[in-house]
Amino acid sequence: MKTFLACLLVLSVSVTVSNASCYFLPLNPVKRGDEIIGSYDMKGEPHEFNSHWKTEDCLECSCSKFGISCCTIYARPVNFDEEKCVSIFNNTACAYEVVEKADHSKTCEVHEWVG
Repeated sequence: MKTFLACLLVLSVSVTVSNASCYFLPLNPVKRGDEIIGSYDMKGEPHEFNSHWKTEDCLECSCSKFGISCCTIYARPVNFDEEKCVSIFNNTACAYEVVEKADHSKTCEVHEWVG
């Protein structure tokens, strides 16, 4: 059983990574004097080169000399019993939970996830 759960965990992580939705923002220079030390994000926040962070809306971002790239760190459930179940996004955990509509304490089986 432990081996099965370990395999399931590896599979779920690889699905999340391989199906992540990403975007790229070209360099919007942050300067210290005449030196470019980073880039501004979409909210106008400065980030230094080679920095990495997680946003409040569940994106994992990094800053390079070319700009900022961000990818979702969650997968969406797309193949489950939608008549019996509902997907609920947990913003704290950055993950969807699929539970029965009538009893949110009972989880539902999901057959496919996409990023």
